[in-house]
Amino acid sequence: MASTVESATDHLSKLGIDGGFANSASNLRKNLHLLSSEQLELAKMLIEMGQSHLFEHWPEPGIDDEEKRALFDQLARLNSSYPGGLKSYIETARELLADSKAGKNPFDGFTPSVPTGEALSFGDDIFMNYEQAGIREARNAAFVLVAGGLGERLGYNGIKVALPAETSIGTCFLQHYIESILALQDASCRLAQGECQKEIPFVIMTSDDTHSRTLELLESNFYFGMKPTQVELLKQEKVACLDDNDARLALDPKNKYRIQTKPHGHGDVHSLLYSSGLLKIWHDAGLKWVLFFQDTNGLLFKAIPASLGVSAAKQYHVNSLAVPRKAKEAIGGITKLTHTDGRSMVINVEYNQLDPLLRATGFPDGDANCETGFSPFPGNINQLIFELDPYIEDLKKTGGAIKEFVNPKYKDASKTSFKSSTRLECMMQDYPKTLPPNARVGFTVIDTWLAYAPVKNNPEDAAKVPKGNPYHSATSGEMAIYRANSLILKKAGVQVDDPVQQVFNGQEVEVWPRIAWKPKWGLTFSEIKNKVGGSCSISQKSTMVIKGRNVSLQDLSLDGTLIVDSVDGAEVKVRGSVKNKGWMLENVDNKDNSVPEEIRIRGFKINKIEQLEKKYSEPGKFCLEP
Repeated sequence: MASTVESATDHLSKLGIDGGFANSASNLRKNLHLLSSEQLELAKMLIEMGQSHLFEHWPEPGIDDEEKRALFDQLARLNSSYPGGLKSYIETARELLADSKAGKNPFDGFTPSVPTGEALSFGDDIFMNYEQAGIREARNAAFVLVAGGLGERLGYNGIKVALPAETSIGTCFLQHYIESILALQDASCRLAQGECQKEIPFVIMTSDDTHSRTLELLESNFYFGMKPTQVELLKQEKVACLDDNDARLALDPKNKYRIQTKPHGHGDVHSLLYSSGLLKIWHDAGLKWVLFFQDTNGLLFKAIPASLGVSAAKQYHVNSLAVPRKAKEAIGGITKLTHTDGRSMVINVEYNQLDPLLRATGFPDGDANCETGFSPFPGNINQLIFELDPYIEDLKKTGGAIKEFVNPKYKDASKTSFKSSTRLECMMQDYPKTLPPNARVGFTVIDTWLAYAPVKNNPEDAAKVPKGNPYHSATSGEMAIYRANSLILKKAGVQVDDPVQQVFNGQEVEVWPRIAWKPKWGLTFSEIKNKVGGSCSISQKSTMVIKGRNVSLQDLSLDGTLIVDSVDGAEVKVRGSVKNKGWMLENVDNKDNSVPEEIRIRGFKINKIEQLEKKYSEPGKFCLEP
């Protein structure tokens, strides 16, 4: 062992580590022979960065040697997964923690103003033209889903993307997203008129919590009809926790040989895409767009075609999808910020920061509604469209690193110690902070009912939401899908009964007819209009499920439940009167453990009493007329 220790000492000498090392980390010095050359260099950096406490408890060689090596294995992973390594992480943390302790205003020197963007009105000619342009562009796009979170906040123990978006069809979020991308792919390639067929790439950013379960969900369902080669999973790593304002890395309270880690945020998606090499592959394949979205918004793809059309028409480098936002509503606002030094950027400003920022910069009313009845600063929904080439050029400079923030919970007003460890975080929508002033950054505002119904709150939290504010629960998310589909059909000329008010899990919601369709039936409003003719009506108690591409409704009167399932080669015309006892919604107690979680968190189940169900498994022309 003596010779091993001597060789380690020789290596330390070459690294320039002097006797001071022994004073600051004597226990580590005794164990240096356990470490590789790379680990010794990492140890030197950590000591120099004030992290000697990580090794203070280390016992004599021969005791817990494997655990000691495991700590350095973990430190090496943390070092390699963060742009600039742990040294950069610690330095950034110290700067941000100092700013936090001093109460520094992150917007100091900036003046807010309303940025340039496009506000769309569903169903008019402008909207439909943008939709058509978006469908044309879709074959040149890649989609990126950030799905690193579990459903614990929802009261669901699985991964969020495995939850049913709605329960009439029962399609989970991940299946719905894949089927939407495939429908866009098919529609876009049909418009290309003979040009080579393209497969739209789909990337899912996972985490340690979700990676294996996401892969299992895909594999056990044969990727929901998508080719496995189209799908790429990129796993983000967690980052080290911090114990104090000096950014001392926090040891796990349950294991003194492990660093405590927490998620870094979905901003990691940019560095992961850059390091994966996928962006170059997409560029070489002639792709032009990257679309980012989050894991549980069942309405999003109704807004994608028109928004992508806006990006193409306006040549936006970055296009933030947004919804109308009431002043002081708890959703971030898309804002242009101009600094006294001339810098400017278009960025999301959180709602609790926007009002004081406005008041401090010459807007005495703060965040106030304008003549439209909404704030002039549209609501950010974290769905982004990037033009690929400028994105690649920017990432060459930054490596995908996103401006971070820290949110320590202090024990008291002295701000000297934390209630619990903290860490640096980053958000994908903060990407524009790294862009040059000439970058074309805009937004597209689309009606909330069409574009935004996230599922993120458990029943108890949702029931506490003040009346009039969105619940953002599994209950409201499902009802929002039925509402959107009902309103789309009303706009297309169908007489759809008004909703009734019902209470599920303590949440009063509008219950529209339960209308659901697979994405391939209707991606755009013009497509849906062309599949509806004559005088059609749907009663409030009705359920209609359409699973085929070429299904048209002609003089249909529905008062009950109708399900039509057809292969792509089957053209089915549905007409006449369909009347039966239908499907009823029955209340479910969210505390009843005999009911599956995914139903319990909605507060209702579907009692399938009676329905007319027709399946067409062969190509041909058919008429469904009861």
